[in-house]
Amino acid sequence: MDSTVIRNILKKHWGYESFRPLQEDIIMSVLSGRDTLGLMPTGGGKSITFQVPAMALPGLTVVVTPLISLMKDQVDNLKRRRVKAVYLHSGMTARESKIAREKLINGGAKLLYVSPERLRNQRFIQELRMTEVSLIVVDEAHCISQWGYDFRPSYLNIRSLRKIFPKVNVLALTATATPHVESDILRQLEMKDAALFRMSFSRSNLNYIVRNTETKIYEIFHILSRTEGSAIVYVRSRKRTREIAEYLSSAGISSTYYHAGLDISLKEERQNEWQRSGVRVMVATNAFGMGIDKPDVRVVIHFDRRKPKKP
Repeated sequence: MDSTVIRNILKKHWGYESFRPLQEDIIMSVLSGRDTLGLMPTGGGKSITFQVPAMALPGLTVVVTPLISLMKDQVDNLKRRRVKAVYLHSGMTARESKIAREKLINGGAKLLYVSPERLRNQRFIQELRMTEVSLIVVDEAHCISQWGYDFRPSYLNIRSLRKIFPKVNVLALTATATPHVESDILRQLEMKDAALFRMSFSRSNLNYIVRNTETKIYEIFHILSRTEGSAIVYVRSRKRTREIAEYLSSAGISSTYYHAGLDISLKEERQNEWQRSGVRVMVATNAFGMGIDKPDVRVVIHFDRRKPKKP
């Protein structure tokens, strides 16, 4: 496929004149029908590498991703750009799920976002067989490796898609993978003769600061009271998300919290409120993900430092 076609798609739906480094290379590899593994940092434009091909290919692009918050964020953004996209996850009502499945069967979607757990649902698999699948995308691909930092056994279900659609190529994407994890991703996804693209993880527009403090919660207040824009505070405890959000709100910094244990409607309400700047700070576990698209985020704080593994 001529590169002019994908540049026209980029301009029409995203308003950009050109691609970021490696985006076009990955897209052309995908459109050539080759299995492809892309290592790109968060914020490096991973989503464009499969959303543009989805618009260029004739059928459906299936995107396997682990986080509901990221599904919702990407589908909402695509709809605003007049790209037909749907998602399916366990938190949807029966009516919402029915509408999404009908769009899927009737050709009313170019992109379908699903969780890896959905691939165990035989009804879903049968409906998927009735569609023309042109591309399979595995986002957060490190989750399929037992040597990755966030292994999820449900990711092994992705291999069933390869058996159902043996002629459809796979694009695997991750922002973090050691050489060992890279090899395991290729093996687990049965990616033979795959093209491999690595983007530099150096980010000149970001500052990384480690602070030692006896009172973490006060240090968070100190940082947020001296900065502008939206912020995310990541913690490892559901209980702590609520405690920190309540403390910040009581101190005059509007905050809300998010974790996997919340009702799906409450998750969506809080994500929407933060997205439209109804509150400034989102305190969350990793269930919130790190790829939410919000241009005014100026501070990301990791409250709980992960302890290094013993050799």
